[in-house]
Amino acid sequence: MDIYEHLNRTGGVARTAQLLSAGYSRRDIAHLTERGVTQPRRGIFLAPDCDQDLAAAVRHNARLTCASAAGHYGLWLRNPPARLHLACNHGHGSGFIRHRTVRFGGHPALPLVAVEDVALHALGCLAPPLSTALATSAIRLHGVPLELLRDQLRGDRSAPVRRALQELDLRAESIVEVDAQHLFRSNAIGFEAQVFLPGIGRVDFLLAGFLIVEIDGFAFHSKRADMLRDRHRNNTSTVNGFAVLRYMPEHIWFNPEQVLAEIRAVLVSRKGSAP
Repeated sequence: MDIYEHLNRTGGVARTAQLLSAGYSRRDIAHLTERGVTQPRRGIFLAPDCDQDLAAAVRHNARLTCASAAGHYGLWLRNPPARLHLACNHGHGSGFIRHRTVRFGGHPALPLVAVEDVALHALGCLAPPLSTALATSAIRLHGVPLELLRDQLRGDRSAPVRRALQELDLRAESIVEVDAQHLFRSNAIGFEAQVFLPGIGRVDFLLAGFLIVEIDGFAFHSKRADMLRDRHRNNTSTVNGFAVLRYMPEHIWFNPEQVLAEIRAVLVSRKGSAP
């Protein structure tokens, strides 16, 4: 593979040692500058369209971690962080959030900490539901053991860590379900998640034993067959005495007060009509 193509496949960022270990000669490396590759300092090469976060990590002699590394691992995070999160043991540089403790070997080709460290740093740095969504996805998508996270953080008694570990709920199958769980917990609304109901199937949430709350992602409910199935589920739920509320992710994220008001109204109405 051409060295320039190799550089672009690694995010447009590389050190001399990485390129040499990949089998390229020093002569190959020297020719990179003829193709628009810059050297912010000796031993570092940046392609013209390189990933700017990766470039910043290399310039600071660090690795991306926490929220800044989430996108590279496909972890659940709605918005990129306002400031970079970098893992480094030195005290040089500023303008970023510094994470000093690294427990696992990093990514083999990119300046990223291991996905395990990404989750651990998030649990100690971010508030729920950001931390819990990121950690839950590390467990579900990358097989990071929950017990490993708990063991590594056992001695950490900080409030963010305690709260995040308490909220970790692996029944959540998407970021919006993590956010819905957090919304319910924060407002003292009890719930059961991913409940199987005979004749109806599995529902996202069951509240007070009778109120089904479903979170509909467009990708899973955009075909006619999906719509027919959902109508059948709704009708079967009603026939069997359940109430149903359905929400899109936008409701949970941008209009949570409406969601809470509607849920409370249904809960109160059923309680008020009980004999």
